[in-house]
Amino acid sequence: MAHEIKWSSTKKEEKYQELLPQIKALMEGEPDIVANLANVASALHQAFGFFWVGFYMVKNNELVLGPFQGPVACTRISFGKGVCGKAWKDRKTIIVDDVEKFPGHIACNSASRSEIVVPVIQNGIVSMVLDVDSDQLADFDLTDKIYLEQLCVFIADKYA
Repeated sequence: MAHEIKWSSTKKEEKYQELLPQIKALMEGEPDIVANLANVASALHQAFGFFWVGFYMVKNNELVLGPFQGPVACTRISFGKGVCGKAWKDRKTIIVDDVEKFPGHIACNSASRSEIVVPVIQNGIVSMVLDVDSDQLADFDLTDKIYLEQLCVFIADKYA
């Protein structure tokens, strides 16, 4: 489900401030990581109408598709490849305003236009990445970075 309007930073921040405590409360009572990541992806997808939201888990030195919401996605991504692989390699959040201008971008779906990828770091090691795609150019900003990083720290701490 694509969103037609671009969120103002203030409205977006209010939405994150409302949503993150709800996600944390939902996760508190459930120990299973797959169940929780599925609900996180669904909550973000529903709240913001992002084109694609999901997790890639580090397994055998590659990223393997985990719980997600949206169209069919790439199943495996190599270390350092595409936006997800680079965020894993660099151990930092990457925001891409136009995925077609990102060197080595992996086009899992041609409707994706911008992207943010946040690594989940546990005990100094990236264990997974949160990948969020939009069908709008330049849809992610510092507000997304701040709140999605907070969410990923919470996930890392819960499963450390």
